[in-house]
Amino acid sequence: MSVELVKDYIAEFQRRSFGRIVERELKVKPVKGKAITIIGPRRAGKTYFLFQLISRLNRDKCAYLDFEDIALRGLFPVDCFKVIREIFPEVTGSRAEYVFLDEVQNLREWESLVRTLLDRGYNVFVSGSSSKLLSKEIATQLRGRSLTYLLLPFSFREFLRAKNVKLEMDLLSEKGRVKHLLKEYMEWGGFPEVVLSEEKEKILKEYIDLAFFKDFVERHRIQSTQIARYIFEFTLQNFARELTVRSMARKMKSLGLKFNINTLYRYMENLEDTLFIFFLKRYSPRILRRESWPRKVYVCDTGLTRVTRYSEDIGKQIENIVFLELKRRENEKPLQQILCWKDGQGREVDFMVKEGPKITQLIQVTYATGPDEIDKREIKSLLKASKTLNCKNLTTITWDYEDTAQVKEQKIKFTPLWKWLLGRQ
Repeated sequence: MSVELVKDYIAEFQRRSFGRIVERELKVKPVKGKAITIIGPRRAGKTYFLFQLISRLNRDKCAYLDFEDIALRGLFPVDCFKVIREIFPEVTGSRAEYVFLDEVQNLREWESLVRTLLDRGYNVFVSGSSSKLLSKEIATQLRGRSLTYLLLPFSFREFLRAKNVKLEMDLLSEKGRVKHLLKEYMEWGGFPEVVLSEEKEKILKEYIDLAFFKDFVERHRIQSTQIARYIFEFTLQNFARELTVRSMARKMKSLGLKFNINTLYRYMENLEDTLFIFFLKRYSPRILRRESWPRKVYVCDTGLTRVTRYSEDIGKQIENIVFLELKRRENEKPLQQILCWKDGQGREVDFMVKEGPKITQLIQVTYATGPDEIDKREIKSLLKASKTLNCKNLTTITWDYEDTAQVKEQKIKFTPLWKWLLGRQ
């Protein structure tokens, strides 16, 4: 460890201006003796979220270690503890009370450092770009001493805040403006840098390449980049669709690609680890069936699909945005779980919201602007799922149709996407 280099790093951070910070909606709830862990895809804004937290505290009490900074490369946990315990007070004149560990997956045996800091009474905040921070192995090593939150790219509300858009109280009078902004949000997504930049397409392409090479291929030491590239692009192209590993295997065989089916399953698991891709499980009371494939594919940001998709497919973009909003709400409701529902006759419901043992809501998503554009099959599926699962809270999210309809003794609420996103209905 270069002590002088580390001292310069600490001094520079203490002088650093954070610039403009777009207020994020994620609310973390510190609990004594537990580390707050913020995970999310690269470039989603985790670092600036930590800056948001630091800006509310006395910075002389905040030790911030970015493990992607060259000054901290190759350090061991014992080195980091020395930095926090000895070097930080020497540079700042104050003992650190809050420790922020950014991109912590780059530090070997980081969990031992976190445990040590918690045992010494520090308030610890951790960020990382790997879903491995959620794994049972890490949870075991931290002995249940971590509370984990998912930070995704900007929500629609945060997107409006980033663009300095202030809406009047009467949203109906601004419906046209809101829908125009929503189309922009759907098309380009909510990555902070993309929202605030003019070079949107170039940045999105670089994000995809970064996720592919750094988070997928390099992190998991994948040997066949040809197969990895096909899986990565095929999955992105099929967002908001149901996917089976065996159907993908058949397509790959038809292209002459050689692979092992177990390797393919492992690659799919590694792909989800990037947090650029999510796989939604199908509901079943039997855990074995619930954990098996097929699963529906969603991306962490709809802007990514602009690089890979071959058609506009607004309906799929709307569905993906609804999924991401539901994922954000899991931060506030730890027992909430999102699943999809499908019966033996092929009837489907896009999202089933479950809290503990209770199914609290069923949601269909459709690109409809009026009642005549609502697919009757979707309503029948919603009613069938309602009866099967004993859930009366039925919602259909539309593009621009709002109503509450009585259908076969069941009430279905039709809500426009923009209103649902802004009002958290």
